[in-house]
Amino acid sequence: MEKQNVTLSLPKETLRKAKILAIERNTSLSALLTQVLEEIVAQADEYDLAKERQRVLMRHGFDLGLSRSKDWTRDELHER
Repeated sequence: MEKQNVTLSLPKETLRKAKILAIERNTSLSALLTQVLEEIVAQADEYDLAKERQRVLMRHGFDLGLSRSKDWTRDELHER
């Protein structure tokens, strides 16, 4: 995969904590940020796929069995 450098502007305290976190995870700051961004993008991709699956289901609808002839009367349904 081709890579490209980017420049980020972060608050100093956030950067300091991110560096410490990277050290604790035995990785570089660049690798840590790459991992987090890849997770965010993957989650967004999964959400988009799920959303599209639901749209397809909504377009086609569900068979609730109502297209078959009914074998009950209104009074039977509302018996008390």
